[in-house]
Amino acid sequence: MKRLFRKRPDGRAEEGVFQPAAKGDIEGQEGDLTPRQQPQEQRESAEVFEVNRPGTVKESSSLLTEAKLPAEPKLPVEDKLLDEAKLLDEDKANKEECEEDVVAVGSRAAADDDGEAAVDLTATGGERTDNSSAPYSRGEGGRAVLLKVEGVQRSFSVGGSTLQVLKGINMEVSERQLVMLKGRSGSGKTTLLNMLGGLDQPTDGQIWFMDQPLHVWNDAKRTELRRKQIGFVFQAYALLPLLSARENVELSLRMAGVPSAEWKSRVTYCLELVGLGKRMNHRPGELSGGEQQRVAIAKAVAHRPRLLLADEPTANLDSQMGAQVMAVFRSIIEAEGMTICMTTHDPTILEVADHVYEMVDGRFV
Repeated sequence: MKRLFRKRPDGRAEEGVFQPAAKGDIEGQEGDLTPRQQPQEQRESAEVFEVNRPGTVKESSSLLTEAKLPAEPKLPVEDKLLDEAKLLDEDKANKEECEEDVVAVGSRAAADDDGEAAVDLTATGGERTDNSSAPYSRGEGGRAVLLKVEGVQRSFSVGGSTLQVLKGINMEVSERQLVMLKGRSGSGKTTLLNMLGGLDQPTDGQIWFMDQPLHVWNDAKRTELRRKQIGFVFQAYALLPLLSARENVELSLRMAGVPSAEWKSRVTYCLELVGLGKRMNHRPGELSGGEQQRVAIAKAVAHRPRLLLADEPTANLDSQMGAQVMAVFRSIIEAEGMTICMTTHDPTILEVADHVYEMVDGRFV
């Protein structure tokens, strides 16, 4: 004997106990309560469940047709994931391109005057892989050449004509030197300074920084180099007015990826180096022009760059403040071992320079 639960067409359940019909019984025989007695439309709509044991309901496979569930729709791929995948592909391509450049740069390493092999630069942001003082190459006086410019030209399209700003510049900047680019406004010195720092690229010629080819690098690689190896001092100071002197200097450490544990000591040291140890909590609006320029210098050297570029740092200062800024530059070279290249049209500060290049109409004279 079995108990069957049957769902009626009106939605209610009906329970029945019956003796299954024997094989060959005639449909409609008395006592036969099998579903064969139901009309055809009721048998099709009925859902019968067999109870095998308490608490368990099993669908009768002999009375139900297995329903096919609709396929679960595939979730659409998020646009953000696609963008991230594209960025990963671009980063991989840039990394491969950088590795190719490093291999090419390594092949340029040559022996120095004493027959010792020059240091091979790797993909460590241009830093040396040893603690020796071996140079990349040697210039006049046996100093290591940090920056080399060969036949650089720069032109701009103005209307339907071409304006030639730089006309075949050749120069070398050695380590631990203060080099000045002297010239009148419009002579091309600021354009050259921008290319030395990787902010612009030459129309023709080559620029080598620590034996690395800035003239062929893309913007991403030049930006990474500037963030870690080059510091800038602008004529307009470029300080954030709502931040104190200490916070402005700290900002450059954040951008360079310096560990936060080093920020406090390094910021204090740099501001004391430029003579502003007692003014570090003042905002730019509370400082004089000379003090703001010295904060800008401290900000530029905080991340320990190899090269410091300054665009007319004394142009907005009187002679006394200008002399203080030049004294700061000299102390930075001695204390930090940096190389400084700056532009100026002030003849009174030329005497403190190690080398002066005079520019006239896009050429050195």
